[in-house]
Amino acid sequence: MKGFKGFKPFFLAIAAALVLKLFIFDFIIAQGQSMEPAIHDGSVLIISRLRYGIRFPSNKYLIKWARPKEGDVVVFFTPAGDLAVKRCVLVEEDFFYVHGDNSIASYDSRSYGHVPLGNIIGKVLGY
Repeated sequence: MKGFKGFKPFFLAIAAALVLKLFIFDFIIAQGQSMEPAIHDGSVLIISRLRYGIRFPSNKYLIKWARPKEGDVVVFFTPAGDLAVKRCVLVEEDFFYVHGDNSIASYDSRSYGHVPLGNIIGKVLGY
């Protein structure tokens, strides 16, 4: 069993990375032109998964401590189930509306309406 000693740190590192990605921070690559000029196609986005609460991967929050504010750029699932990055323009009790900065190229709440707050994955911290 001496040969397996090196596996323990490897598996701990993998487990820590998985916890970080699922619950704390995530990185995604922007696709499309809907958020230009702020976010360009191919930009790497840093997402805070803890900004609004602790969320399970199944779109349910264990604990919510904040809501998006108007102007926040968020990553969320659209009503059709697609992953999207848009700017919040209106936040209501249980849902929010989003627009892309490039209104000509953006498919957003003007087309599909409101989005449930539970669909938010996190807030974009940097791009």
